Amino acid sequence: MVREQTVPVVDDELREATISVLRERGWDGLTLERVAEAAGRARSTLWRQGLTRELLVGALAGELASDFRAAMYPVLTSAGNGRERLERGLQALCELLDRHLPLLLATDEAFHQQPGAGQPHDYLYPFVQFLREGAEDGSLAPGDDLSVAADVVFNTVAWPYVHLRGRHEWPAKRARSLVVGLVLNGIAGKE
Repeated sequence: MVREQTVPVVDDELREATISVLRERGWDGLTLERVAEAAGRARSTLWRQGLTRELLVGALAGELASDFRAAMYPVLTSAGNGRERLERGLQALCELLDRHLPLLLATDEAFHQQPGAGQPHDYLYPFVQFLREGAEDGSLAPGDDLSVAADVVFNTVAWPYVHLRGRHEWPAKRARSLVVGLVLNGIAGKE
């Protein structure tokens, strides 16, 4: 008789405990023992369930990556020029940031974690695509290096948005409108 292997479950309580440890100790200080303590469980219990630090990180990063793909797919398949699609992509990014706000307030490295073994994720791809389209149709002027421009656009929206939502407690609509508008329109304006 062959025993089926069960995949260890990272429940909501363990997710919250993992995020709590990340907030206090960072990625280097994230251990199974500390997560167990924060969750009010014994480390040996988590270990017997097959949970590891890597599984906890993979669960958080995997949920973020999966949610990102689901959020960007409708934008990537939508009509419109590059600027319109970039704006929708940035709006979708802000909505995603709200869904993962506790994690993103705990660490600014969540987008740099692998979602699982052999599953790297390219969070910049949709934005490179929108910028490329905008350059081609004349609705955007991203410069020569689309990867650098996408990196700047992503990070210029993501981290101020997270800060304004989580630390200043701005309403989502206001933060999204102001941050996305500033990035799309630039601060200097046209001469």
